[in-house]
Amino acid sequence: MVQPRFVRPTQSSPSSNFGEPNSSNLYVANCGPAVGLSHDAIAAVFAEFGEVNGVYAADDSGVRVIVSFADPFSAKAALEALSGRPCPDLQGRSLHIRYSVLQLPSETQVNDCVPVSLIDSELNIPGLFLLHDFVTVEEEQQLLAAVDTRHWIGLAKRRVQHYGYEFCYGTRNVDTKKRLGELPSFVSPILERISLFPNLDIDPSCLNLDQLTVNEYPSGVGLSPHIDTHSAFEDCIFSLSLAGPCIMEFRRYSVSTWKASTTDAEKSGDSSCIKKALYLPPRSMLLLSGEARYAWNHYIPHHKIDKVKDKVIRRSSRRVSFTLRKVKHIFTAILYMRLEAILRDKSFAGEKSPLQV
Repeated sequence: MVQPRFVRPTQSSPSSNFGEPNSSNLYVANCGPAVGLSHDAIAAVFAEFGEVNGVYAADDSGVRVIVSFADPFSAKAALEALSGRPCPDLQGRSLHIRYSVLQLPSETQVNDCVPVSLIDSELNIPGLFLLHDFVTVEEEQQLLAAVDTRHWIGLAKRRVQHYGYEFCYGTRNVDTKKRLGELPSFVSPILERISLFPNLDIDPSCLNLDQLTVNEYPSGVGLSPHIDTHSAFEDCIFSLSLAGPCIMEFRRYSVSTWKASTTDAEKSGDSSCIKKALYLPPRSMLLLSGEARYAWNHYIPHHKIDKVKDKVIRRSSRRVSFTLRKVKHIFTAILYMRLEAILRDKSFAGEKSPLQV
């Protein structure tokens, strides 16, 4: 599945100012994953005006997106209601909106893929670890059989199950007052094995994982760029891949509340975004912690075929992931939300982040 590409409005473009009134595509500035707003969250706001076909990155800045509606009337209604006004559901940010133009296929770059690494060390992202064959083939089949006997919740393009606490996609948070119960017994061997995970120089209490989200991705379905909510979860995010492989891309935007060191030599292409990619084979366990957890958006491209080194790998009919996290409870979450606000203010003022200390 190749994502459509759009032309950013220019002074000479027919879509400059409010542009063509019959366009169903909107260029929206001042929101995106670099400022903590996922494509799903943006889509939910714009869906109030009509059916949204998709939300796409307008460029590599992480603060500009394209919202594609099913019809131009919905796009017109959204533009007139939201452009130039603070949006309470998007952190109160004032959105700058114009119509956008879909590029013809001949105008689209053919080779814009990010080189894919097979091992975590090649990415040189602190806090990122990948263990191959974390579970056996037999254990993989047992885990898949266990979730397939349970109730799935249907989302727009994938199915999910929640255990421990339900993750709310609208707020990108959990309600700690509504506990669903203990994690299911079929993940007990995984939890025991995680405690033996190498390179874990963290507070052991962070490994008392109490929230599990199971995602099922059909072939061609990916995940928009995002960072798991700081105030919702503790440091470590574990993700087990089952049934099929995928490419996970990591993006570091220049607009960020994290000021850990990244050398200029690592930057390629648009200096506002660094991109790196890692191949996640079936039965592998990914750990995001520290800088990898807080500074880098993670993203699964919406592809049916991936290019890994010199090989072309077709994705399987389904990929299932087990994402395990530790929920932050109310007092910790409030303190962390205040810290996030302080970090954001200091970042834009050019001050050093206290998370470096």
